[in-house]
Amino acid sequence: MDGGPGAVYDLIRREVAARANRLWDTAMTLHRDPESAYEEHRAAELLTSELTREGFRVDRGTAGLPTAFTAAAGSGRGPRVALLMEYDALPGLGHACGHNLIAAAGLGAALALRAALGDPEGSLLALGTPAEERGGGKATLVEAGAFDGVDAALMMHPGVHNWSWAPLTASSQVRVGFHGRAAHPTGNPTEGIDALGALIQLFNMLGVLHRRLAPGSHIQGIVTDGGRATNIVPEYAEGLFGIRGATTAALEALEGELRRCAEGTAAATGTEVTVERVGGRYEHFRDNPVLSGRFAGHLARAGIQLTEPEPGVYLGSSDMGNVSTGVPAIHPFIAIMDAADGSDHTPRFAAAAASSRGRRVLLAAAEALACTAADVLLRPEVGPQAWAALREKAAAGL
Repeated sequence: MDGGPGAVYDLIRREVAARANRLWDTAMTLHRDPESAYEEHRAAELLTSELTREGFRVDRGTAGLPTAFTAAAGSGRGPRVALLMEYDALPGLGHACGHNLIAAAGLGAALALRAALGDPEGSLLALGTPAEERGGGKATLVEAGAFDGVDAALMMHPGVHNWSWAPLTASSQVRVGFHGRAAHPTGNPTEGIDALGALIQLFNMLGVLHRRLAPGSHIQGIVTDGGRATNIVPEYAEGLFGIRGATTAALEALEGELRRCAEGTAAATGTEVTVERVGGRYEHFRDNPVLSGRFAGHLARAGIQLTEPEPGVYLGSSDMGNVSTGVPAIHPFIAIMDAADGSDHTPRFAAAAASSRGRRVLLAAAEALACTAADVLLRPEVGPQAWAALREKAAAGL
């Protein structure tokens, strides 16, 4: 495009501004009508309608997920950049993670960039990614090949910090079941093998293990089956354990520790044990400094300065980690309220996702995402630099 990168950025800014009210209306419609994981039918219809209206080719039901979609523009020859949208809400809390802003920002970036560039050389994708809060829609999309050939996967996340990337851990859930033998606790107690007692001993053992875990790693468990009656020695007891590790390798090591503790407990108590992962696994997030640096620079024009995360602080997990393992990716946090006022996954944060500050962040993020995507599509050096940075992190195990 004539006029150099600055002219493209200026045009993107004007295109975002021209759609500001529509984008905010989209965010507020999602906020008023929250839908939880895999149930986001109205959200997906709203977003795909907007994309179709402005000339994107839309395919619904990506990877067999009814509320996922892929919208595309461009020639298909050259770099491929994906702008990601999340739109699932939390049961009982609505958009207390701000996914309504994530969706509207990704939408705004896609619409503004296509309006600024027309159908660019390469591919501009807008991906609808359901079920981040529970189930891991992006993990399914990765496995189905939705990110194959993508050179940059871009999204933002509202938060209580202005951080250029997200310190997100790897996570999984593991079910542990102990099998014993029922008996009457007074009539024939010596014939019983107490499965619940074994499960309690596992919790005690994990409490000892917890003292030596590295920052970012933990095991949090609950009892999901503790028996049926107080006058029966429980023949079966079950616990569900959420495991996190600062890296995917740390998570795998911790899963192995849990298994060894469970097997040791079974041997000591005369029970039998089953250990199985429940659902998919979230990988740890690998920030791409080439792309996140460009995003931070673009966002600074709106007066929002991003910094590095605080050392040793971790903020949960996301299926965006699975994307970042194989594709250069960004996941910055942009504050819509102050950390002193609380955190996400709270009613106060849900209110912030519908606030005037939330609107300012939405529009600034949409512009910065679109400008970063333009860099990938128009600057030949950016894609190879981003891939080199990803390979370097992977080789270092980061």
